[in-house]
Amino acid sequence: MATLRDILLAPETQPKVIDDGITLVDEQISDKSGISGAAVKLAYKTVTTFSPDHIKYMVEQLMPGMLDKLEPYWAQFQAVGGGSFGDYLAKNGEQISESLLEVTDARAEGSGRAVIVKAYKTVRGSAAKNVQAALPGLGALVQRYAG
Repeated sequence: MATLRDILLAPETQPKVIDDGITLVDEQISDKSGISGAAVKLAYKTVTTFSPDHIKYMVEQLMPGMLDKLEPYWAQFQAVGGGSFGDYLAKNGEQISESLLEVTDARAEGSGRAVIVKAYKTVRGSAAKNVQAALPGLGALVQRYAG
């Protein structure tokens, strides 16, 4: 049985998944409000100003690890059958968001780019909430290609 990595990282599929992932990130950032939303938007602007292609690069780099983290949830979702993977992820949001954040935390720890690491650290405290908000869209993206 093909894994999420096999399906979503296939040469004919990966560019579309990356583009959809960037769109999802952009939508999630634009939907933020309040003080924490302002911090997220500032961090995002800092990153894209410092390195305009960094978001695409990070989606490409993080995708394999994220797919590995999503794989057991995808298998459970398929075993249950039917419905929306986004809804399934949202129902298990706290656990799944922390699992996905393990990938970004590890990446930040290993980064030598001080500006990027500083921007990440400013938003890490509210990251679980932000990731949870993105889970329905992430699930829909995965289901679009793997379902």
